[in-house]
Amino acid sequence: MLVLLAFHKYRLNMTKLLEHKHIIIRAEANNPPKDETFAINSLANLIERIDMKLLMGPFAKYVEMEGNRGLTVAAIIETSHIVLHSWDETTPAIIQLDVYTCGAFDPNTVFEWLQQFDIGKVDWKYIDREHGLQELDYTPPARPLPTHNYTTTEIVEAMDSILSR
Repeated sequence: MLVLLAFHKYRLNMTKLLEHKHIIIRAEANNPPKDETFAINSLANLIERIDMKLLMGPFAKYVEMEGNRGLTVAAIIETSHIVLHSWDETTPAIIQLDVYTCGAFDPNTVFEWLQQFDIGKVDWKYIDREHGLQELDYTPPARPLPTHNYTTTEIVEAMDSILSR
């Protein structure tokens, strides 16, 4: 009986952890990602910043096909996935970002991370997928956040730190 009560309590706690939040972003970018290695490291940084557990990836591939030229980077996280597509033939470039997780995360962190690509116009939907597709009220930061151009040394040190864990 004690084992059943402990299991029931565990299931209740697990149910509370699942939130099914999904943010979909379309952004115009003046400095879109083009380098596969940079994109992999950058998405790994986002996953760490939103406190998610990486299961596979990130994987990135730059496509040279005319009319569809750009980068795709994807990762499987313990609670779902994160995918970024960019098309850089236009000015500004277009970024589509999809962050879906069953865990809690702060959408502001995603918008702050996105600023590294010198974002202009942004459209988004923040959805609760728990019981249907309920759009959530959310307003990202009103003004552009400061960006930081990382040096090669800073990137290498950050990757060494991540890989040493």
